[in-house]
Amino acid sequence: MDGEDFAGKAAAEAKGLNPGLIVLLVVGGPVVVFLIANYVLYVYAQKKIPPRKNKPVSKKKLKREKLKQGVPVPGE
Repeated sequence: MDGEDFAGKAAAEAKGLNPGLIVLLVVGGPVVVFLIANYVLYVYAQKKIPPRKNKPVSKKKLKREKLKQGVPVPGE
């Protein structure tokens, strides 16, 4: 344990980046990249993928909806 060795390490650490900044970059960098990539993929999908077609409504459900609205159902 030499005094000069300790002083050299302390000087090297003082000149280096703050450890908190390194952690922030290592953790925050990928998170930011992930969010940006998600947004880009979302925008791409909105333009490229056609909107989903609605399932056909069954006659039973159609009848029930018309009864709720008070419209007389033909055939009854």
